[in-house]
Amino acid sequence: MGRAMERKEIADLVIKSLREVLSQRDEQEQLRHNTLDEATSLIGRNSVLDSLGLVNLIVSVEQKLSEDHDIAVTIADERAMSQEKSPFRTVGSVTDYIALLIQEQRNAAS
Repeated sequence: MGRAMERKEIADLVIKSLREVLSQRDEQEQLRHNTLDEATSLIGRNSVLDSLGLVNLIVSVEQKLSEDHDIAVTIADERAMSQEKSPFRTVGSVTDYIALLIQEQRNAAS
């Protein structure tokens, strides 16, 4: 397993992946979502993604974690889906969830 990641690194990775997913849309849609931060909604009425976009985001983040940081985690698992408050609400909430998964994985390995 790679080195530990700081929370800010995880948030930056999620935002980078989100930009890539949004860049696959038309330019008008991209301009509407120029400012992306931890408060950016990923699901719900004001979200920047549709359901397919969310799936693409999750796949992109998992790939970047694996390829760039040697961290293999499954973000969209049964645990994530069964939580009362979805970890996919915002960039910040998914960042927190990923940080938790990475920490649990590191703890189990030591």
